[in-house]
Amino acid sequence: MVGLFYIYLPMSWSIPTQIELDIIAGKAVYQTFQTGNGGQSILPVPPNRYAVIFGYDFSPAGGGFTEQNIINADASLGQLHSSVMRYLETQQISFYTGTDFYPFIHHVNVEVASIVKETDSSNPVLPVTTRQLQILSIDNTPLSRQVYITANNDVTITHGMILNSPRATANAIPVTNRTPNALTYGGSPQVINTQTNYGPGATPLQFMQPSPKDFQDFAFGLLPGNADNQAFATPDITNGLRDVTQLLVGLLGGDPASYNYYLCLHYALYSKTIPEQRG
Repeated sequence: MVGLFYIYLPMSWSIPTQIELDIIAGKAVYQTFQTGNGGQSILPVPPNRYAVIFGYDFSPAGGGFTEQNIINADASLGQLHSSVMRYLETQQISFYTGTDFYPFIHHVNVEVASIVKETDSSNPVLPVTTRQLQILSIDNTPLSRQVYITANNDVTITHGMILNSPRATANAIPVTNRTPNALTYGGSPQVINTQTNYGPGATPLQFMQPSPKDFQDFAFGLLPGNADNQAFATPDITNGLRDVTQLLVGLLGGDPASYNYYLCLHYALYSKTIPEQRG
């Protein structure tokens, strides 16, 4: 007799208890919103209602995309992939509710799909040469994340890929009551990154570290006009967000479904206005 064994894998997020009770009580309904392909989507929220997004499943762009690397005797694991592969390795999703902004950056794994040998005997004068090719692929296994985003307006959803995050400024961190010696970089001789540029070269969003206030308090210079205390990219083909469909059409002359991203939101839609501040 053959026995059947079932393995139940826990979800990385679950319906919050209060929302589940509200759905059971008829105060809200469970909804999903599936989007993908282009970089801009909008989740509609009807008048006199509000939505609570509590999780999403994200299938990163790049499924089926492969790249060949020649493996040499001195090959190192630190080699950079092509710019196209690197575009697909860092992808950002953000939500704008009309009042609040929530960015999420995902690193997407590159896997070794296979290693093949290639023999070159085309030149009868030269000896036959053999080399190994490493076939790399993007792991687009869906990523799940639990969130808690409340909105009584339409929610703007933005997706894009990030190629570069240029360091603009580096400084030594001083010893302060928030950056004590030895426990932090305060007092360290290392000169570390304190300003990173994301987005267009002329007007990038500038991620300031430790924070915009500290940047000035620590005498690192004048605060740029586009300073922010969060790391996220804004649209730009070179340094910021790039639409995956635009990249694929330019690269392949088409946009295969497997290469695109897909995002499924899970949310509760309440049939009244927000009764109180819910975060």
